[in-house]
Order: sequence, then structure tokens, then C-alpha cells
Amino acid sequence: MLTVSLMGLSGLGLGACVSSMAYTSRVEAAFPADGRQLDVSGHGVHVLTRGPEQAPAVLLIHGASANAREFTATLAPRLETDMRVLMADRPGHGYSDRFDGAYTLAAQARQMAGVLDQLAPGQKAVVAGHSFGGAVALRLALDRPDLVSGLVLLAPVTHDWGDGDGGTAWYNSIAANPVLGAVFSQLVPIVGPAQVKNGISSVFAPAPAPQTYYETSGLGLFLRPPNFRANAQDMTRLKGELAEQSTRYGELTLPITVFSGSQDRVLSPKLHTARLKKQVPLDLVILPDEGHMPHHGEGNAVAGAIRRLAIDSQTR
Repeated sequence: MLTVSLMGLSGLGLGACVSSMAYTSRVEAAFPADGRQLDVSGHGVHVLTRGPEQAPAVLLIHGASANAREFTATLAPRLETDMRVLMADRPGHGYSDRFDGAYTLAAQARQMAGVLDQLAPGQKAVVAGHSFGGAVALRLALDRPDLVSGLVLLAPVTHDWGDGDGGTAWYNSIAANPVLGAVFSQLVPIVGPAQVKNGISSVFAPAPAPQTYYETSGLGLFLRPPNFRANAQDMTRLKGELAEQSTRYGELTLPITVFSGSQDRVLSPKLHTARLKKQVPLDLVILPDEGHMPHHGEGNAVAGAIRRLAIDSQTR
């Protein structure tokens, strides 16, 4: 009886692995690594680039569960005529390498710094970050102020939120587990796509979600098992990382603009943006009809803020 049960479990496990491999092949064919692959500290960083090489640079950093394609249909078309747009996959996301300790904000900022060192040498760049990417953008400005002329933060996560934005999602806790995570993540491509598609509207709400968002953003890449585990590790460690990082925000002296949707259901502006404003001077733009994705519904305003910071940095 035990032998039969073990054989059944082995069969299920094998089936899940085969299914996840097939899913990975399909999604990577649909969304290939068609950017530049840089070597930063011995690890690959995948970067999508747009615009003239000699133009002022802007680095766009995506949030959790996402990749560099997050910006290709929103900010890149609005900026690429007169700016060098750099959209990088964070470590373990999209097509960037994952490595030991990559969950730390310091390590992620170091990889983003390498992008600027190589693709925007000799200049300071505007850095824009969405959600989790906002925390990385802040860390980049703290650790490498020589590279950053200004920040544009989009619905950023900035502080340890206690229980205010809920705890770590159960699936992230399991996926980040050193023992269970590898097995659990093999099941994600089977049930994940439908769950993710159903959840998109709540991230955008009350603004409408673009009908083709799942396809144009390459969101399915994050359901590949290694990518899903990397995201889970990031999320389960984030509170502790922010508790430490937020004590340093008083060091920031550069211009900062923050866009927050007043009806954000993912991150409470009161727990993040409002607390950041108490520590550093910043221009806060509250968007009454937006949720967690202000760069979609208010793309022109966000692009305008990025461009203004770039122009201002040239006159300072």
C-alpha cells in the first residue's frame, strides 16, 4: 500500500515537473529575452533599452511579480523620443540572474547601479521605481548618490508596514521555504495563470485594467518556478529590509516626486508615502481615481515628472 502511494506521489510530482517545463517553454517563446544582457558583479542583468544612446538616461525599476516589460507600453513610448530609457529585470525576475542574498535591497540596488555604470556612464540618471521597485530606487539613491539625479516613485513600498497591509501571503511563505518551495513552485504554472488573470483588476482598481495587460506585460514569466520562488523570497524578507532601510531616509537630499493612488488596495499610502514625506522633502501627487498602477492611468503625468527632473538636473 505504501509503495503504491509513493508511486502515485512520484507520478504526480513528475507530471507537475513536465507541465511546468512545458509552460516555461511556451511563455519564454512568447516573451523572449530580447534586451541586452549585462554582467554586473558576475551576474547577468537583462535590460530593455529605448531611445537615443546619448540622451539623458532614466532607469525604470519594476515591482513584485513583474519584469522590465511592465513599462514598455506605458512610460517607454512617452519618454523614448528624447531620453535613454533603461528597463531592467531585478535579480531573479524576467531574465536576470538570481544569486545568494539577492533578496536584499542592497544587492538589488547594486545590480541596478551596474546598469547605470555601463549604459549611462559619466552621468546622473533619473530613477523611477514602482511598488517594490520604489524601495530599490530609494536604496540605489542612498548607496550610490553619484548615479542618481532624482527619484520618481510610483505607489512605492517604503516602510515596515506591521500588520497594516496584511502579512506575507501564504503562497509566498511556502514558495520561499528551502524545503517545500521547490516542490510547491512546480505546481504554480498549472493553477497560477488563471489566478493571476483574475487578480489583475483588483491591482488597478478603481481604475480599469487594460484588457491586454497580462499579455503585453509578460506577467506570465513570473509563474516559472525559479522566478516565482525569487519573488517569494523577496516578499518574505521585505519587512525586515525596510525596517533597516527606512532609518536612512534622512540622508536623501535629491529631488523626489511620488505618485500615489488614494484608493490603492495593495499598499496603503498612509503607511508608506505619508511616512516618507515626514522624513524627506518630496513632491507628492495624490491621484483620487487611481489604485496601485498610476503609471498606466496617469502615464503622461508620470513621464512629465521624469522629464522635468532630467531637465532640472542639467541646470543645477
